[in-house]
Amino acid sequence: MKKILFRKLLIDYLSFFLIALLASSIVVWVFQAVNYLDIMIEDGRDYTIYINYSLLNFPKILSKLFPFVLFFSIFHITSKFESNNELIILWNFGVTKIELINFIFRFSLILMMIQIIFSSLIIPKSQDMARSFLRTSTVNFFGNFIKPQRFNDTIKNVTIYSEKKDIEGNLYNLYLKKQLDKNNFQITYAKKGVFKEFNNIPVLVLYDGATITGKNDKITNFSFSKSDFPLNNFKSNATTYKKTQELSSFQLFQCLQFLKTKKNIKIKKKIENCTIKNLQNIYKELYKRFIIPFYIPLLVLIPFLLVLSSKENANYSKLKTITFLIGLFFIIFSETTIKLISTTYLKNFVISLMPFLLLIFLYLIFFKKTNFSHSIK
Repeated sequence: MKKILFRKLLIDYLSFFLIALLASSIVVWVFQAVNYLDIMIEDGRDYTIYINYSLLNFPKILSKLFPFVLFFSIFHITSKFESNNELIILWNFGVTKIELINFIFRFSLILMMIQIIFSSLIIPKSQDMARSFLRTSTVNFFGNFIKPQRFNDTIKNVTIYSEKKDIEGNLYNLYLKKQLDKNNFQITYAKKGVFKEFNNIPVLVLYDGATITGKNDKITNFSFSKSDFPLNNFKSNATTYKKTQELSSFQLFQCLQFLKTKKNIKIKKKIENCTIKNLQNIYKELYKRFIIPFYIPLLVLIPFLLVLSSKENANYSKLKTITFLIGLFFIIFSETTIKLISTTYLKNFVISLMPFLLLIFLYLIFFKKTNFSHSIK
């Protein structure tokens, strides 16, 4: 009978949590997707890049909201059970408070492992894939991102300036600089520029202008009445190397090993930001992936402080408020500890011990209180 009761309890907790997590994540994702759309248009991206990029950011949103939604769900359902006297059914069937807490603790360990898998495997991969769309994609529908009387350098190695732009997207009195390489360049002036497409290749057609080319310390120039400037091979100025949060966990550990031993120079060449300057960010990223999830059991157990008291208690409403505030405090505290991570191993080790010590302390409270109440009975 206990197994049936625990299964029913688990279904209630999980169903509310999953619905709340999915609903809140979708709301946040929609708001972010709108911001991404503005960025994509500003950066000259097409809709396929926008869709893929925004969808690949959804796992990150899920992971960010996971701790708060989990705590809120456990707190809400536990409060509801207590208010509706549903927990009395458990006590009447011989379930002790410590048995319930142990069952919830085991359940929280599963959730913790899910969060570790998300933060250490799924999110880095999805973030890398999202960034790869920006790194490898060419810039499309250029007319959308060019603003008049502004130097637009969204396209890599190309700067475009237009004095005027009409409602059809045509440019007037424009300046275009193309950096051929470190020492060579090409500057073009034109009275008018029109965006067209030939065989699915975007082209900026220039009218009545001149081109100045600086190559091998020689300057050449020529005038034209019409000239085509193909845009299909240009890429964005988006970051071309992987950021720390986009590296796989294996790469982060490899990088740490290299920075400690200075062996296997191939790792440094393979991971561009594997440097001493980036060491703190590497520690922070590993802490977020492997230590922060250990706050999950703590956040799951905190609402069960309500079980230690009865709703008939005069201070029960105060206890509910205090319990909720304690949970919020530890959610904020867990995120704040990330900023404390440094390049000092001992300091990082002490900070990493915090969730374990807090969990042990909370469990001892449960063990002492439940044993005390049991001995009274």
